[in-house]
Amino acid sequence: SPDGRFLFNDDLGLDQLFIYSMIPGRATLGVPDDPAPLSIKPGSGPRHFALHPDGRHAYIITEMGSTIVVLDFNAAKGTFAETQTVSTLPAGFTGTNTGGEIALHPTGRFLYASNRGQDSVALFRVDAASGHLTLVETVSTQGKTPRHFALDPSGRWLIAANQDSDSLVAFRIDAATGRLTPT
Repeated sequence: SPDGRFLFNDDLGLDQLFIYSMIPGRATLGVPDDPAPLSIKPGSGPRHFALHPDGRHAYIITEMGSTIVVLDFNAAKGTFAETQTVSTLPAGFTGTNTGGEIALHPTGRFLYASNRGQDSVALFRVDAASGHLTLVETVSTQGKTPRHFALDPSGRWLIAANQDSDSLVAFRIDAATGRLTPT
């Protein structure tokens, strides 16, 4: 957590987000299961976790479910409450897919998630008050199996790494809309 009081670990096999309290001033874990882990939908496979810059919301991408789980974060207690689950895929997609990477834009206004199978990056608009997501678009990564992607610290570029086509593709990020344009 930003204040260093908690460490978070999502577990794909157990479908849980583990929350570890930290002993202040030391790199030591506190009491196990205090706070208790957060259970995610069975079989969804939480893969990656991202904490919003506002410190009040967090997001988990699920590998098998191809969804984003939106969470409210109680920083005082180190606990989470699920408030929304949205698909990373466009309506009508029927192929095989697994969720991959997740990242928030440095402004916190946009969230990006990769689809391995549909071979795209999904762009979501983030509601500032609730943290809820609205799918804006999915953009082809111009390759196969986007295993990972990263945003540069300025928030101007997204680089997608396509595992099965051995390619990196750079996208310009529109500052106003978050939309991606391949360079």
